[in-house]
Amino acid sequence: MRRLLFFLPFAVFGAVAGFGLWALTSGRDPNAFDSPVVGRDLPALALEPLADLPLLQTGEIGGGVQVVNVFASWCVPCVAEHPVLVSIAESGVPVHGIAYQDAPEDTLAFLDEHGNPYASVGRDAGRQVLELGLSGVPETFLVVDGAVAYHAAGPILGAPGDAFLAALDAAR
Repeated sequence: MRRLLFFLPFAVFGAVAGFGLWALTSGRDPNAFDSPVVGRDLPALALEPLADLPLLQTGEIGGGVQVVNVFASWCVPCVAEHPVLVSIAESGVPVHGIAYQDAPEDTLAFLDEHGNPYASVGRDAGRQVLELGLSGVPETFLVVDGAVAYHAAGPILGAPGDAFLAALDAAR
């Protein structure tokens, strides 16, 4: 019995190390996750208008390639990814924004300070965006002909951003 107790920590360590090695070599993208909305039509959300900006009607996003970004002025990663969204909009792809649980004046100040890449914007003061499978902000959705083709959780920078931009280029 003592020998078993002596070797137990080594066995546990070996199991944990083996699992870690398998996870590193499995070929699975560590930035990928299963989104409940990929492959489905973008849900119609009842978003509130933001000042005099064009109101995003998610149920009316139709043909072509478009991007929907969920952001907030209080979100530090949202500030970091904002230049990427501006670049996407400047390339001719319509970018739409959903301001999540943000005071209207704060959202407007954020857009004034960093630029407004959004063709339309809606406010979600409640929990509407949960229908998109939102886990936090920022999150970005690639919409092709009204259906969600790609869902990026987190800022579209680095490896996640490269994967999103590759999906965007493939959809064009």
